[in-house]
This record gives sequence, structure tokens and C-alpha cells, in this order.
Amino acid sequence: MRRVGCLLLALAAAAALLTGCAPEEHEEIIFAMDTVMQLQAWGDGAEDALTRAVQRINELDRTLSVVNENSDIWAINHGQGAVEVSPDTLHLVELALELWRDTGGALNIAMYPVVRAWGFTTGEYRVVPEPERAELLEYTDLGRLELDEAAGTVTLPEGMELDLGSLGKGYAGDQVMDILRGSGVTSAIVNLGGNVQALGSQSDGSPWRVGIQDPEDESAYLAVLEISDLAVVTSGGYQRYFEEDGQTYWHIMDPATGAPADSGLISATAVGASGALCDGLSTALFVMGADAAADFWRGREDFEFVLVDQAGTIWVSEGLEDSFSLAQGYEDRTVEVVRR
Repeated sequence: MRRVGCLLLALAAAAALLTGCAPEEHEEIIFAMDTVMQLQAWGDGAEDALTRAVQRINELDRTLSVVNENSDIWAINHGQGAVEVSPDTLHLVELALELWRDTGGALNIAMYPVVRAWGFTTGEYRVVPEPERAELLEYTDLGRLELDEAAGTVTLPEGMELDLGSLGKGYAGDQVMDILRGSGVTSAIVNLGGNVQALGSQSDGSPWRVGIQDPEDESAYLAVLEISDLAVVTSGGYQRYFEEDGQTYWHIMDPATGAPADSGLISATAVGASGALCDGLSTALFVMGADAAADFWRGREDFEFVLVDQAGTIWVSEGLEDSFSLAQGYEDRTVEVVRR
């Protein structure tokens, strides 16, 4: 699992309503995209909508997998010349290129060979020496990727490999929301391996409560966000890592160095209407560090953030000021509100 940083704290207000007055709850729990996913929705049409949502997630899993030999990504990574792909893959590669440019390279979907060299795809962990990292980084320049929207094709230079794991679950969340919304569902919440996304509010009209995990204690959450119609996605170094000679190495790579990101952050959460955008930005913000992330946020209007640095300080963008609160036991934490 890549992300487990967001926890759903309140699943429904229906339990507090009189029996017979609450809308009926429907739930699906599946394993897809290498993680456990929980989907919940309330009201008429919810059961059928969730069935179709699960089908859509499984379809995307098959299409976007980096290890499935029948997927678009496998075809791109192992093909020669232009490879025709699905509209989903084309859209996500286009979004990835846009975010790569916007973030100054902090989000880079061509880092798969680097992540593999460190052992995070195989479990055979090792510290990759600088000369090898430099050689691998020669194949991560997304500016050399060719995308033909009219033909629906992607062409990679020799040696480059893509992995859409930094966008896939967020995009799946967006697709689920579209299916539920189109079926008339007005109250739903999904947790796609830590990517939490809400449709509307709880059935009594109150906002959903989503916990942000304590990066230093996987059994606890340090803060709570109250949301409606938003995605909450967290990236953290605590999620996949190994230790060697007293040093911790995590799976989030800095595309500038080919080594685990060392930005001073241990957790980065992006909050916004688009799950795919928040998925990608949570990784990019982690790589950027607090100051650069704040500057980047000031130039946009499509997301908010919560960052946790190595000293334990929590940085919250001002758009979340009224919906953010510290969890019990964390009241002494320093919170810095970042303003435009």
C-alpha cells in the first residue's frame, strides 16, 4: 500500500437517527490497486451505483497497472514506438506532464526504475550509490515523452518507464464520485487505500470527519479535517521505508537526486475537489518541503494542504483553518497557518 495517512473517523450520522428514518447504507470492500478499498453510500440507487463503481475500479486497475502484462502501462514501458492507449491512460499521462511542469519536476511518473533500484518494488532494499542514481536519472526527463492526443498514443524514449501510481487511486476516486453522483446518490464516502474522497455530507447534513495519521505512530491520528465534496490524500515517508546503518530511507524519491526526498517533511496532505490532482500533489508537496509547497500553493486556487515537518510542527493552509482541529492528545502541537 502506498498511502495509509487518511483515516475515516465518522462513517455515517445514520446511527444517531431514529430507526426507519435513516437512509439505507450500502457498502463494498474490495482489494484493488494493491490495497484494500472501502466504499460506502446511502440512499436510493446506492447499491447499484456501488456495483458499477467497483467494476470501474477493477477496470482501471487492469489498465493502469505497472506489472500487469495486459495493461496500458506495461505496453508503453515495453513497446517500441507509438503505443495506442485508452482515454483513461492518455488523460493521466497528460495530467502527469502538466503537474511535472507546474511543480518544477517534483512529481515525475518516470521514477519507476529509480524506485525499483532502491528495492521498493521487490523488497530487496539497498542504498543506491550516487553514480548509479545519476545514470538512472538520465532516463527520467519527461520532456522527451511524446503524447499524441489525436492518435491516442504515447511514445517513450529508450530506457524510460512510467508508473501512474501517484495518480491512479485519486483518479479512481474521481470516477467513483462521477458514477455515484450520476445515479442520484448525494451522500457517500470512499477510502481507497488512504485516499479519502467524499460525495456531499453525511446523511444528517454534517460534514465528514477525516483523520490525518500521526507520521510517527501508525495507530493514532494527530488532526481532524471536516469536509464535504472533497478529496483528502496524504503522502508520508513512514508508509514504506527501510533502515540501514541507523539511516531511514523511504520510497518517495526526489527526482532531482534519485534518492529519498529530504525536504524536512514527514507527511504532506493535499485537499481539493479532484482526487487525481490531490494524489499527485501530495507527493509533489512532500518533495518540495514546507516553504516551496507554500509558495506553490499561493500561485494556485485548486487545493489546500496540511504538512507535518520533522520537528512536529503542522503547517495548514488558510482555506482549511476553520475545518482543521488537533486530535485529543495533540493539543500542544505547534500549528502554523499559511496565508496568501
